[in-house]
Amino acid sequence: MRIKWLMIGICSLLLTGCWDRTEINDLAIVTAASVDKSSKNSVLLGVQVFIPRALGGGGAGGGSVGGGQGKLTMMRSSEGVNIADAMSKLQAKIPRQIFWGHCKVYLFGEEAARHGLADHIDFLVRHPEPRNRSFLYVSKGKALDMLSITPVLERSTAESLREYANLHIAMAVTLVDYRNMLRGEAEAVAIPMIEDGKKFEKQEDNQNKAVMVGTAILKRDKMIGSIPTTATRGLLWLRDEMQKAAITVKIKNEKGIISVSPSRTKTKLIPSIENGKWSMVVKVDTEGDVVENGTKLNLMNPEYLAMLQQAVSDDIDERMQTAMHILQHKMKADVVNFAAAFHRKYPKEWEQAKDHWDEIFSQVVVRSEINVDVRRPGLISAPAGIPQAEVKNH
Repeated sequence: MRIKWLMIGICSLLLTGCWDRTEINDLAIVTAASVDKSSKNSVLLGVQVFIPRALGGGGAGGGSVGGGQGKLTMMRSSEGVNIADAMSKLQAKIPRQIFWGHCKVYLFGEEAARHGLADHIDFLVRHPEPRNRSFLYVSKGKALDMLSITPVLERSTAESLREYANLHIAMAVTLVDYRNMLRGEAEAVAIPMIEDGKKFEKQEDNQNKAVMVGTAILKRDKMIGSIPTTATRGLLWLRDEMQKAAITVKIKNEKGIISVSPSRTKTKLIPSIENGKWSMVVKVDTEGDVVENGTKLNLMNPEYLAMLQQAVSDDIDERMQTAMHILQHKMKADVVNFAAAFHRKYPKEWEQAKDHWDEIFSQVVVRSEINVDVRRPGLISAPAGIPQAEVKNH
């Protein structure tokens, strides 16, 4: 009997009510946030807040930003000496408790990035609510302008930028990725860069202008410059992050172009130190499929197929060289993990070189070894857009 009453007493302790619960109706769910430098000693924090009633029976929303009927999100902003201070002032403008747990995207204005992201990242990492898997972007101009844009296809700016990251057409950097790069041997960081939001004020601009414009390069926590989209493609190859891309090439002495879509890629860094000279072999292995053949070549011919593979190899090599030239000679920023590769293979030499790695990195001789294997020329072997008599089979 005593054991029975003891068990009842223990179970009753586990049946306590949720006296300190916070209902979802009491939360302002942040889907995206922007950080801009407002003045010398203050920041401008903007948040995009989800409006749950817009999904109810009242409005027919199209993902517009604002506070009217049928709108899915609203914008609020406030200034402060740091993010924590700005958020406390922002809370006075929102009747619900601000909740960061569903924030998918953090945007940093270009000026804020150039002055340093250390304090802002510290808040995001230290605060218990922000998600470590949220994506980071640097925006040309003010980040708040981009956050205010009304997307055409997605419900909000946050959803649109998250989809861009999942497509892997540019770098996709999360809060965890940023911390790992910053803690790396080179202490250099690369963050995808998006266009100035003011260039998307008109509805037609949303349909005609590209959002992704390159990659912001940071040393320690401060932005020192950016690389364009073409060099970003080379950076993805160097970092072994290339997933989805169409490589369009022209065969020498042939009219028309051919597009190849990689189905598998692997990049390996092979460091070497000989007679005091540091060098790196970038070995790329990729397989791909022909997705469009605008020439008269029948790619079932091994000679023509070899010409195509060489053209694709040259295109990859050119993009990587473009990226390396900017990183080595203009920025001296190792965002391609060369430092980690040398550290693993030559730990003693690295200990002597790590304090002046930026200078050594700019002098590393880079050589590429690219192997391209086009396995599938498509559902048909010969070009489909021309008469069969014009196809070059031999």
